[in-house]
Amino acid sequence: MTSGLHPGPVLVLLWALLRGSDETCPSMCLCTSDTVSCASSGLSKLPRSLPSSAMALDLSFNHLSWLTHGSFNGMPRLEALRMSHNQVATLGQGVFQNTSSLRHLDLSSNKLHVVEQHYFKGLWRLEELLLFNNKITQVEGDTLNGLSSLKKVYFSLNQITDFPFFSIREHRHPFLTMLDLSSNRLTTLPWEDVKSLPGMVQKGLFLHNNSLVCECSMYSVFWHWERRGYDSLSDFMDDHTCMIHGDARSSIRFLRHSRFFQNCSVEKTVAMPMTVLLSSVVVTEGERVSLDCQTSLSNATPSFTWLSPSQGYITPTSINDTLISLFANGTLEISAAKVNDSGLYVCTAVDLKRMLNATREVNVTVAQPPPESFNTGYTTLLGCAVSLVLILMYLYLTPCQCGCCKQPQPPPVVRIPTNDSSTFTSIFSPSVDHEERTKFQDRHVAFMEPVLEEEQNGFLKASEAQSVMQ
Repeated sequence: MTSGLHPGPVLVLLWALLRGSDETCPSMCLCTSDTVSCASSGLSKLPRSLPSSAMALDLSFNHLSWLTHGSFNGMPRLEALRMSHNQVATLGQGVFQNTSSLRHLDLSSNKLHVVEQHYFKGLWRLEELLLFNNKITQVEGDTLNGLSSLKKVYFSLNQITDFPFFSIREHRHPFLTMLDLSSNRLTTLPWEDVKSLPGMVQKGLFLHNNSLVCECSMYSVFWHWERRGYDSLSDFMDDHTCMIHGDARSSIRFLRHSRFFQNCSVEKTVAMPMTVLLSSVVVTEGERVSLDCQTSLSNATPSFTWLSPSQGYITPTSINDTLISLFANGTLEISAAKVNDSGLYVCTAVDLKRMLNATREVNVTVAQPPPESFNTGYTTLLGCAVSLVLILMYLYLTPCQCGCCKQPQPPPVVRIPTNDSSTFTSIFSPSVDHEERTKFQDRHVAFMEPVLEEEQNGFLKASEAQSVMQ
């Protein structure tokens, strides 16, 4: 009796798995582990089945005209949806049901006319919303309500004449840093609502290429933004225009030519938020750093939020680092600063009762501790002293007296009688002049070898002389 599976059921199971994967990934799409791309596929409606494990879906450059309830219901892990360059004119109720993980939504270059308040309901994790280059004329008041993680919104290249600035508040959108409303049809804005926007939103608010009416309230806002050096103005100086008396034929670049606003009292129209730029703070790694949040709301009892370059947004309830403390007065303390803690720290104080806020910025630089100082003079003096001691030891210490290193003794001197005793007196005579002996004894050991060599040579000459006489 044979054991094991029959090849027939195995082939059937394999065929079923392959067929299931074909049904999961539409034939006109390209599927990888977590990405599905159906771009430029000529789609007029969504495919029937899409991989439920996909995290990114690209449907751009197709002919999709509408989305219905639960269009992406089977994709709970979806984080990025790209639907640019389609024909979408409206979104039905509950289109993004069961897609709360969505972080990036691109609906640019479509045919949307009104952005209704139910369009993005439930997308509380959404960070980027791209709606530029549509036909949008109206944005309903609560459209952005509930999008608490929103960071960037793009409404440029539309036909918007009114925007609900009142709906954007610090406690509703704590991470919002860019609101692009450029190239629309905005004429008169609710400037009090604009001045009440959170400081980070004002810094990233783009209003160039609109048809604004020249007025003092408008100029006051832009004047203060320009003094604070916002990139939204400095990068588009020539694209900020306004119409004198509402006449489109007499528009001026008011950031370049401000003579029309000479009678405007910009100093009296300063309103919250007011950004206070502090001097740079330089500390050494490991030191304690305390950053205060003293603003014009100091007399009130505001709530404080810090934006840190390394920790992100810091609130009393979001601190998970034992080295960071946020006190009730808004002071942020880092008990032991690190090099990666360097950067711009922004504190936002919010007075919810009066709906006012103010920000303060601190540029912190954490430097590494300097190396230990090196005393060159002391080291040089010490080196000279050591060298001098070694030289003295080299010059005056006697050589080793041990048996292993004892210098060999010269052979005994044999006195040879000769008729002319003065010939060898300087070498062999024991009665050598006392001054000459002292001269040899006081010499350094390094100069003894020539003396010994001379003595040996003299001995050889004496031996030869003796042999001749014999």
